[in-house]
Amino acid sequence: MTAATYQYVDLPDASVVTTRALLTARENISDTVAARAIMCIHGGAGFGKTLAVNICLRGLEPHEDVRKITFRARPTARAVRYELFTALDLAGEPPRRPSEFDRLLKTALAERPRTFLVDEAQWLNGEAFEYFRYLWDEPSTQLAIIFVGGEGCHTVLRREPMLSSRIFIWQHFTRLTPSEVLEAIPLFHPVWADADADDITFADQHAAHGNFRAWAQLTAHTRTALTRTGRPRVDQELLRWAFSRLA
Repeated sequence: MTAATYQYVDLPDASVVTTRALLTARENISDTVAARAIMCIHGGAGFGKTLAVNICLRGLEPHEDVRKITFRARPTARAVRYELFTALDLAGEPPRRPSEFDRLLKTALAERPRTFLVDEAQWLNGEAFEYFRYLWDEPSTQLAIIFVGGEGCHTVLRREPMLSSRIFIWQHFTRLTPSEVLEAIPLFHPVWADADADDITFADQHAAHGNFRAWAQLTAHTRTALTRTGRPRVDQELLRWAFSRLA
């Protein structure tokens, strides 16, 4: 399976690597959806959270009705209602009164089981999280919710006992360890397939630091360098040129 759909940069020939974090996410998400529960996946930027979740949820479709919501600013409960209205493809105009809006959403969510992927959840405050909890607690709704976000997401949820007590599974994404880098990166892109282990370690120590997004950026620049120089494989001189673009 290629990673083109989900990569931070357009990177031809990149592949999804089945890391231990991705395997764990697949198991955790499957269990969360089966239980119609709430899960929180959190960690630093570029650690592969969204990529892993998209891959895992894609494996559940089309049998599972997955709806994706992404927040780019701190939303109010009103804004969450409108995002849900759009994500559910509801017809007509959104109701003006909160009570009517809530009834509409609850009715729609009671129709069949659904899974919400709520990405960039670090932007959510207690009020927004509480609204998702309010809908999930409704006996007639059949919701599974996957919150994916930075450490701020974890911090807000842990601060609210009513919310954190409802989290079925917590999963923390971290940087790739040096040994994981040597296992995963040769599988990530052909650029690294025949690279010396010392050169991969050199690249990780000086530029990528176990961060998959940084590895994608570095790979794009390294691929360009190989094309322009005509060199057959990666070396440290070529890598230093790639590093200069990331400084």
